[in-house]
Amino acid sequence: MLKTVLFDLDGTLVEERAAAAAAVVEWAAEYGVTGPDVATRWRAVSEKHYRRFQRRELTFPEQRRRRVREFLAVDVSDAEADAMFEGYVWRYEAGWTVYADAVPGLRAVRAAGLRAVVLTNGNGDHQRMKLDRLGLTDEIDELISGDTLPVGKPDPRAFAHALERLAAESHDVVMVGDSLENDIRGAQSVGIPAVLVDRHDAQPGADVPRVRELTQVLDVVRR
Repeated sequence: MLKTVLFDLDGTLVEERAAAAAAVVEWAAEYGVTGPDVATRWRAVSEKHYRRFQRRELTFPEQRRRRVREFLAVDVSDAEADAMFEGYVWRYEAGWTVYADAVPGLRAVRAAGLRAVVLTNGNGDHQRMKLDRLGLTDEIDELISGDTLPVGKPDPRAFAHALERLAAESHDVVMVGDSLENDIRGAQSVGIPAVLVDRHDAQPGADVPRVRELTQVLDVVRR
């Protein structure tokens, strides 16, 4: 019997990709890095080192420093890298927005008597600040953040840990997220049903239930 809906945070409840792109273009220009591919290169560098954090090969601060050094091609100390990254992160955080369907979707789940839990690879302090700043803290029942997981999504151990923490079986839970690899395949690997959030119909061939809006989740899982 369904008891809990697990929601991914970034890209599912919160739009952050556009925020990252706008922030890095402005930030990088301060260091003489410009061009039409700045945002794309930053995304690639960020994903490379963030995946190492997800595998627990780097700490959260270390992956940030590696991103600075590689992207800007600078040889700086940890303290200098931290200070440089702050110039990016405040711009990035200022650009966060909540998807229009996020709060209605969360409220629909809770109104149905289900728990709304966020499962994110992100750092706990950073994600709690994000939830607070965007007014989402009171819209969810619990946050399971990356620093409390043995490894990040899509590793099956991340989802197994979430089930243990919730004292739930796989059939008690459904995972909702925008990443076919991280959210959907990872959840399925431990038997958790999953729903792909595909707002722009970018993955019509995905062999999983899809929704364009979070308000459609309950309709899908109850079919």
